[in-house]
Amino acid sequence: MSFLQNMFPDTWSILQTEFSQPYMSQLEGFLQQEWNNHTIFPPQQDIFSAYALVPYQQVRVLILGQDPYHGPGQAHGLSFSVKPGVPVPPSLRNMFTELHSDMGISPSAQGHLIHWALQGVMMLNSILTVREKSPASHQKKGWEHFTDETIRVLNQREKPLVFVLWGGKAKKKAKLIDTEKHHVITGVHPSPLSAYNGFFGSRPFSQINEKLVEWGYLPIDWEIPQEQLALF
Repeated sequence: MSFLQNMFPDTWSILQTEFSQPYMSQLEGFLQQEWNNHTIFPPQQDIFSAYALVPYQQVRVLILGQDPYHGPGQAHGLSFSVKPGVPVPPSLRNMFTELHSDMGISPSAQGHLIHWALQGVMMLNSILTVREKSPASHQKKGWEHFTDETIRVLNQREKPLVFVLWGGKAKKKAKLIDTEKHHVITGVHPSPLSAYNGFFGSRPFSQINEKLVEWGYLPIDWEIPQEQLALF
């Protein structure tokens, strides 16, 4: 068993065969060299947090990011999320601003989004690792194959889910999704470079809940309880 497969959660057994693919061997070789020579984020034990926190059959929403935060102490395996006590990054701050406009929920003082994950919101990056202070440094090394396959197996699932694809790169993943079965929300990325070009005012959070309720699911409670800081 490869070291990445050994870290991967059993609740996603549907993806186990990916670890025997040639691209995965190449990715593991690349990562071993990176760990030997550079600081890599997130920590190894957090690489598959998006999968560990939301089992395959429990995913109700997938929010797709690009690659992890590349600053110290930020990335912990969930797209857009940061660890407790870490300042809220600009993109997430814009998400909180839109959440307030959309649903009246006051912006959180902290950006640890585990409360969302525990309700079935999978926050997945297309690339699962990054070199410190080098954004996109691990692109085209194999992670995109793995996360594309993640989208494909979610698409194959009988129970529908909402896919949230913000920004040009994420929107390209729509071709992997059966829109007759699932619901896809596309739009502008919440980064400061683009948020004012259509992210603000797009009301994605209420759209997600409306679709979940239509399917007979419980809506997501998007408000992050401040007391959760004491738990982590």
